[in-house]
Amino acid sequence: MIDYGAARLNMVEGQLRTNEVTDPALLEAFLAVPRERFVPEALRGAAYVDDDLPLGGGRYLMEPLVLARLILLAEAGAGDRVLLVGADTGYAAAILARLAGSVVALESDPALAKTARGLLAELGARNVSVIEGPLERGHPGGAPYHAIVFGGAIAAVPRAIQDQLGEGGRIAAVLKSGARVGQATKMTRIGHELSRRAMFDAATPMLPSFVPEPSFVF
Repeated sequence: MIDYGAARLNMVEGQLRTNEVTDPALLEAFLAVPRERFVPEALRGAAYVDDDLPLGGGRYLMEPLVLARLILLAEAGAGDRVLLVGADTGYAAAILARLAGSVVALESDPALAKTARGLLAELGARNVSVIEGPLERGHPGGAPYHAIVFGGAIAAVPRAIQDQLGEGGRIAAVLKSGARVGQATKMTRIGHELSRRAMFDAATPMLPSFVPEPSFVF
Protein backbone atom coordinates (compact mmCIF):
# COMPACT_ATOMS: atom_id res chain seq x y z
CA MET A 1 0.00 0.00 0.00
CA ILE A 2 1.30 3.43 -0.97
CA ASP A 3 2.16 5.86 1.80
CA TYR A 4 0.83 9.02 0.15
CA GLY A 5 2.01 11.24 2.98
CA ALA A 6 5.59 10.07 2.47
CA ALA A 7 5.23 10.45 -1.31
CA ARG A 8 3.98 14.00 -0.81
CA LEU A 9 6.93 14.85 1.41
CA ASN A 10 9.35 13.38 -1.14
CA MET A 11 7.73 15.51 -3.86
CA VAL A 12 8.17 18.68 -1.83
CA GLU A 13 11.73 17.91 -0.76
CA GLY A 14 12.97 16.26 -3.96
CA GLN A 15 11.09 18.06 -6.74
CA LEU A 16 10.20 21.50 -5.39
CA ARG A 17 12.68 22.58 -2.75
CA THR A 18 15.67 21.52 -4.88
CA ASN A 19 14.38 23.51 -7.88
CA GLU A 20 14.06 27.09 -6.66
CA VAL A 21 10.77 26.62 -4.79
CA THR A 22 11.61 27.64 -1.22
CA ASP A 23 8.67 29.82 -0.15
CA PRO A 24 7.52 28.31 3.18
CA ALA A 25 3.81 29.00 2.69
CA LEU A 26 3.81 27.47 -0.78
CA LEU A 27 5.71 24.38 0.34
CA GLU A 28 3.30 23.97 3.26
CA ALA A 29 0.37 24.15 0.83
CA PHE A 30 1.84 21.39 -1.33
CA LEU A 31 2.43 19.30 1.79
CA ALA A 32 -1.15 19.78 2.96
CA VAL A 33 -3.10 19.07 -0.25
CA PRO A 34 -3.49 15.36 -1.16
CA ARG A 35 -2.68 15.35 -4.88
CA GLU A 36 -3.73 11.68 -5.19
CA ARG A 37 -7.35 12.72 -4.60
CA PHE A 38 -7.36 14.87 -7.74
CA VAL A 39 -6.38 12.20 -10.30
CA PRO A 40 -8.33 9.20 -11.65
CA GLU A 41 -8.14 6.23 -9.29
CA ALA A 42 -6.05 4.23 -11.79
CA LEU A 43 -3.36 6.95 -11.69
CA ARG A 44 -3.15 7.48 -7.94
CA GLY A 45 0.07 5.50 -7.72
CA ALA A 46 1.65 8.07 -10.06
CA ALA A 47 0.18 11.11 -8.32
CA TYR A 48 3.55 12.38 -7.10
CA VAL A 49 5.70 11.78 -10.18
CA ASP A 50 7.24 14.86 -11.76
CA ASP A 51 4.93 14.85 -14.78
CA ASP A 52 1.61 16.04 -16.18
CA LEU A 53 -1.12 13.44 -15.54
CA PRO A 54 -3.97 12.84 -18.04
CA LEU A 55 -7.50 13.49 -16.83
CA GLY A 56 -9.23 12.66 -20.13
CA GLY A 57 -10.65 14.90 -22.84
CA GLY A 58 -7.26 16.42 -23.58
CA ARG A 59 -6.92 17.78 -20.06
CA TYR A 60 -4.01 17.25 -17.67
CA LEU A 61 -3.13 17.81 -14.04
CA MET A 62 -0.11 20.07 -14.30
CA GLU A 63 3.35 18.86 -13.28
CA PRO A 64 3.92 19.88 -9.62
CA LEU A 65 7.14 21.83 -10.22
CA VAL A 66 5.69 23.90 -13.06
CA LEU A 67 2.55 24.63 -11.05
CA ALA A 68 4.59 25.67 -8.02
CA ARG A 69 6.79 28.01 -10.03
CA LEU A 70 3.78 29.54 -11.82
CA ILE A 71 2.14 30.24 -8.48
CA LEU A 72 5.35 31.92 -7.34
CA LEU A 73 5.25 34.13 -10.43
CA ALA A 74 1.64 35.08 -9.65
CA GLU A 75 2.69 36.25 -6.16
CA ALA A 76 -0.71 35.32 -4.69
CA GLY A 77 -0.99 36.84 -1.20
CA ALA A 78 -3.43 36.68 1.68
CA GLY A 79 -5.52 39.63 0.54
CA ASP A 80 -5.51 38.78 -3.15
CA ARG A 81 -8.36 37.73 -5.44
CA VAL A 82 -7.08 35.11 -7.91
CA LEU A 83 -8.59 33.78 -11.14
CA LEU A 84 -7.56 30.25 -12.09
CA VAL A 85 -8.32 29.56 -15.76
CA GLY A 86 -8.68 25.82 -16.31
CA ALA A 87 -9.35 24.47 -12.83
CA ASP A 88 -9.73 20.80 -13.96
CA THR A 89 -10.27 18.65 -10.83
CA GLY A 90 -9.36 21.48 -8.46
CA TYR A 91 -5.80 20.70 -7.34
CA ALA A 92 -4.29 24.06 -8.28
CA ALA A 93 -7.30 25.80 -6.73
CA ALA A 94 -6.73 23.90 -3.48
CA ILE A 95 -3.10 25.06 -3.40
CA LEU A 96 -4.03 28.67 -4.21
CA ALA A 97 -6.77 28.62 -1.58
CA ARG A 98 -4.09 28.31 1.12
CA LEU A 99 -2.23 31.37 -0.16
CA ALA A 100 -4.80 33.84 -1.50
CA GLY A 101 -7.78 35.63 -0.01
CA SER A 102 -10.22 34.21 -2.55
CA VAL A 103 -10.01 32.08 -5.70
CA VAL A 104 -12.32 31.93 -8.70
CA ALA A 105 -11.71 28.52 -10.28
CA LEU A 106 -13.02 28.64 -13.86
CA GLU A 107 -13.71 25.34 -15.61
CA SER A 108 -15.44 24.66 -18.93
CA ASP A 109 -15.94 20.89 -18.50
CA PRO A 110 -19.02 20.18 -16.33
CA ALA A 111 -17.69 16.81 -15.09
CA LEU A 112 -14.35 18.31 -14.04
CA ALA A 113 -16.12 21.25 -12.40
CA LYS A 114 -18.35 18.87 -10.43
CA THR A 115 -15.31 16.89 -9.26
CA ALA A 116 -13.47 20.07 -8.29
CA ARG A 117 -16.45 21.39 -6.39
CA GLY A 118 -16.80 18.20 -4.39
CA LEU A 119 -13.12 17.78 -3.55
CA LEU A 120 -12.65 21.40 -2.57
CA ALA A 121 -15.68 21.21 -0.29
CA GLU A 122 -14.30 18.05 1.33
CA LEU A 123 -10.98 19.80 1.96
CA GLY A 124 -12.69 22.84 3.47
CA ALA A 125 -11.51 25.30 0.80
CA ARG A 126 -14.34 27.74 1.50
CA ASN A 127 -12.62 30.66 -0.22
CA VAL A 128 -12.83 28.98 -3.65
CA SER A 129 -15.74 29.47 -6.06
CA VAL A 130 -15.88 26.94 -8.90
CA ILE A 131 -17.45 28.63 -11.93
CA GLU A 132 -18.48 26.83 -15.12
CA GLY A 133 -17.98 28.71 -18.37
CA PRO A 134 -15.80 29.17 -21.47
CA LEU A 135 -12.17 29.47 -20.37
CA GLU A 136 -11.23 31.98 -23.02
CA ARG A 137 -13.72 34.53 -21.62
CA GLY A 138 -12.43 34.46 -18.06
CA HIS A 139 -14.91 35.52 -15.38
CA PRO A 140 -15.53 39.27 -15.51
CA GLY A 141 -18.01 39.03 -12.62
CA GLY A 142 -15.11 38.61 -10.19
CA ALA A 143 -12.79 41.21 -11.73
CA PRO A 144 -10.52 42.98 -11.15
CA TYR A 145 -8.14 40.23 -10.10
CA HIS A 146 -4.80 40.66 -8.36
CA ALA A 147 -3.46 37.54 -10.09
CA ILE A 148 -4.50 35.21 -12.92
CA VAL A 149 -3.03 31.72 -13.33
CA PHE A 150 -3.58 29.41 -16.30
CA GLY A 151 -3.89 25.68 -15.57
CA GLY A 152 -2.30 24.63 -18.86
CA ALA A 153 -0.32 26.04 -21.75
CA ILE A 154 -1.92 28.68 -24.00
CA ALA A 155 -0.98 30.34 -27.27
CA ALA A 156 -1.80 33.83 -25.99
CA VAL A 157 -3.76 35.57 -23.25
CA PRO A 158 -7.13 36.66 -24.68
CA ARG A 159 -7.86 40.36 -24.50
CA ALA A 160 -11.01 39.63 -22.50
CA ILE A 161 -8.90 38.06 -19.74
CA GLN A 162 -6.23 40.75 -19.88
CA ASP A 163 -8.94 43.31 -19.19
CA GLN A 164 -9.90 41.48 -15.98
CA LEU A 165 -6.48 42.07 -14.42
CA GLY A 166 -6.25 44.94 -11.96
CA GLU A 167 -3.54 47.59 -11.81
CA GLY A 168 -0.27 46.00 -10.70
CA GLY A 169 -1.81 42.55 -11.14
CA ARG A 170 0.14 39.53 -12.37
CA ILE A 171 -0.62 36.86 -14.98
CA ALA A 172 1.31 33.57 -14.82
CA ALA A 173 1.01 31.31 -17.85
CA VAL A 174 2.95 28.89 -20.01
CA LEU A 175 2.94 30.42 -23.50
CA LYS A 176 3.41 27.91 -26.29
CA SER A 177 3.59 28.37 -30.05
CA GLY A 178 3.39 25.37 -32.36
CA ALA A 179 5.55 22.39 -31.47
CA ARG A 180 8.08 24.43 -29.52
CA VAL A 181 8.58 24.00 -25.79
CA GLY A 182 6.46 26.46 -23.86
CA GLN A 183 7.82 29.33 -21.80
CA ALA A 184 6.46 30.11 -18.36
CA THR A 185 5.84 33.83 -18.52
CA LYS A 186 5.03 36.52 -15.99
CA MET A 187 2.95 39.47 -17.15
CA THR A 188 2.28 42.57 -15.04
CA ARG A 189 -0.27 45.32 -15.66
CA ILE A 190 1.14 48.84 -15.48
CA GLY A 191 -1.51 51.30 -16.55
CA HIS A 192 -2.82 50.21 -19.94
CA GLU A 193 0.28 48.14 -20.70
CA LEU A 194 1.05 44.51 -19.92
CA SER A 195 4.75 43.88 -19.45
CA ARG A 196 6.01 40.39 -20.26
CA ARG A 197 8.99 38.39 -19.06
CA ALA A 198 9.77 34.77 -19.97
CA MET A 199 11.05 32.95 -16.88
CA PHE A 200 11.65 29.25 -17.68
CA ASP A 201 10.87 26.51 -20.21
CA ALA A 202 7.95 24.14 -19.57
CA ALA A 203 6.65 21.24 -21.65
CA THR A 204 3.10 21.78 -20.38
CA PRO A 205 0.21 20.40 -22.49
CA MET A 206 -2.08 22.94 -24.12
CA LEU A 207 -5.46 23.82 -22.74
CA PRO A 208 -7.79 22.73 -25.59
CA SER A 209 -9.67 26.05 -25.52
CA PHE A 210 -6.43 27.92 -26.28
CA VAL A 211 -4.97 25.83 -29.11
CA PRO A 212 -4.22 28.26 -31.96
CA GLU A 213 -5.97 27.89 -35.29
CA PRO A 214 -3.77 26.12 -37.87
CA SER A 215 -2.08 28.47 -40.31
CA PHE A 216 -1.41 27.75 -43.95
CA VAL A 217 2.01 28.26 -45.48
CA PHE A 218 2.25 28.76 -49.24
